[in-house]
Amino acid sequence: MAGRTGPDDDGAGALTMSSCLPSILTVPEAELQAFFRDNGEKSFRRKQLQEWLYRRHTLQFAAMTDLPGALRLALTERFADCSSTLAATLPAPDGTEKLLLHLADGEAIEMVLIPSPGRMTFCLSTQVGCPVGCRFCASGRDGLIRNLHTHEILEQLYHGSARIGRLPDNIVFMGIGEGLLNLKQLLPAITMLIAPERFGMAPRRLTVSTSGYVPGIYELAAFGRELNLAVSLHAVDDATRAVLIPDTLRYPLAEILAAVDDYQQKIGRMATFEYTLIEAVNDQDSAARALARLARRHHAKINLIPYNATTELFRRPSNAVIRRFAELLEAEGAKMTLRLEKGAKVAAACGQLRATHRRTPAATE
Repeated sequence: MAGRTGPDDDGAGALTMSSCLPSILTVPEAELQAFFRDNGEKSFRRKQLQEWLYRRHTLQFAAMTDLPGALRLALTERFADCSSTLAATLPAPDGTEKLLLHLADGEAIEMVLIPSPGRMTFCLSTQVGCPVGCRFCASGRDGLIRNLHTHEILEQLYHGSARIGRLPDNIVFMGIGEGLLNLKQLLPAITMLIAPERFGMAPRRLTVSTSGYVPGIYELAAFGRELNLAVSLHAVDDATRAVLIPDTLRYPLAEILAAVDDYQQKIGRMATFEYTLIEAVNDQDSAARALARLARRHHAKINLIPYNATTELFRRPSNAVIRRFAELLEAEGAKMTLRLEKGAKVAAACGQLRATHRRTPAATE
C-alpha cells in the first residue's frame, strides 16, 4: 500500500553554513532596512543592492562595485552572499550543459541548462538526493540526504545566469528531489521568482514536477499561482507503477488523477503527464492507447521521454517502438511531445553527475 506521509519538509538544522550568517536572498525586508539605517546608509543604497541581486543577477558582494567599500565589508560581516560553488561543468554537443554545485556542508546537487530554439530553460533541484527512489532514476539511489533551503534553490539560478549572461526564459523544478516534499522551502523561492520587485518571472514560465505526491499537489493548488504542473506518471495502471516506484511514497493512480483534476479546476492550467518509455515495461500498444485516453479525460498533454539508461535493470525501447508509441498517441487524439534527450552523453539524466561525484569526490575538487 502506498505511503501517506513524507519526510519532514522544513529543512531545519540540515545545513551548517560555513559563515553561519543568514543569506542575503532570504533576509526579511524590515531587517534589511534596519541594517542600512544602522549603518548610516541612505535608502538608495538598498535599491542599488537590489539592482545587483535581481536585475544584474550578481550575488557576490565584492562584485557590487558601485557600493562603497565600507558598505560591502559591512554586508559581508552581516550576511552570506553565495553559499554554493560551481564544482564542474559538462557541456554536450547539443548545447545542453550540466552544472555540479558544491554546497556549504560538502553535499552536491546538479542543475541543467537546456537550450531550445528561441529560449533557455533551467532545470533546478529541490533536494539533496530523493526519497521517492524510482527504480529507473539515479537521483534517489542514495535516498534523501536533506532538503535544500530557499537560498540554495535560488543560488542555482545565479550559477546558471552567470553561464548565459541573463535569466532563463523558463524554469522547471525537475532536477534532483521531489519538490512537493519540500514546499516549505520551494514556495518562498517561487514567490521571490515571480515577485515584480525581485526576479519578475511570469508564473507560467515555471513548472513544478512531482512523482505523484498527492498532498503536495493539493497544497500547490492552494498556493494559487498559475504554475505549470508536471506529473511523472510513467504507467497507466497501478501494477506497472509498482514496478517502477517503491511503495513508500507511491499513491494510487486514481488519487493522483483526482488531485490533477483539482489543480486544473483551481489554477486553470493544463497538466503534463511525464511518461518515461521503458522497454517491455510500459511501451506496449495497449499502454499507448490507455495513456491517450487518460490524457484526454483529464485534459493533460503528454511528454514522452525515451529512457536514458542509468541502471542495467531497464532498457530503452528501439527507435521503431518509440516512433510507434508516439504515433499511436497522436492517432488517439492526445496532445503530446516526444522529448529528444538533452545531454545524454554528459550524464544529464537526473542524478547521474552527482552519483559520479559521490563515487569519486576527489575528481571534482
